[in-house]
Amino acid sequence: MSDYVKWIGAGLGWALAGPIGAIFGLILGSAVDKANKEETQQKRTRRTNQTKRQNTKPGDFELSFLILSAIVIKADGKIDKRELDFVRQYFTKLYGKTKAERAFKMFNSIIKKKVPTTTVCKQIRENMDHASRLQLIHFLFGIAKADGEVHYKEIEEIRKIAGYLYISMADFESIKAMFIDPVMDAYKVLEIEKTASITEIKIAYRKMVKKYHPDKVRHLGAEHQKGAEEKFKQVQKAYEIIQKERGL
Repeated sequence: MSDYVKWIGAGLGWALAGPIGAIFGLILGSAVDKANKEETQQKRTRRTNQTKRQNTKPGDFELSFLILSAIVIKADGKIDKRELDFVRQYFTKLYGKTKAERAFKMFNSIIKKKVPTTTVCKQIRENMDHASRLQLIHFLFGIAKADGEVHYKEIEEIRKIAGYLYISMADFESIKAMFIDPVMDAYKVLEIEKTASITEIKIAYRKMVKKYHPDKVRHLGAEHQKGAEEKFKQVQKAYEIIQKERGL
């Protein structure tokens, strides 16, 4: 298989099938096309979405992230160098300079193509667990914020992606609040109203801690656990703000 595929050291699973595999097949040629056919055949033998999600590998996440990143970066009608740098730095941090450069070459090819957002997201949601899909949305907002502000068109694009991935609006608004508001809206992060009782606040906090705990994405590798810690810290920060406000 091509060296451009081998950069994903943890391997690939379902991402080489369906529309995602087709996109990379056009970019990388016959090596991925052959793998795509093999994965498609394997996919037919899987009986339930739960079974498929258990087979999700870090490589599947990375390919999904590359494609969705390209969609978000183009959402405001321009390609900002700071956003491209964010993607490059993200992969450099995860895999080192050499592998990151290979990934970025693929990314530059993807961003020039028209991506079928709906079908790509359908493949992702049918094969990727909920915690990993939340992580994708968090990273997409990080890219959108890389140029200093999140454009309303980028918000709408991420909102559509979240909907296609079956991410609830409450979860979407929670993650958005971590990036959008000048002063973080702690209540939005915890997915509660400002009129919530102390008991409701504590219940919401425990729920969010469980939802965003880094261990939820352990199967994606240590690198992604570090990324998940960002959301986890925001949840803790939100709770501390409310505690101080309420005098708890």
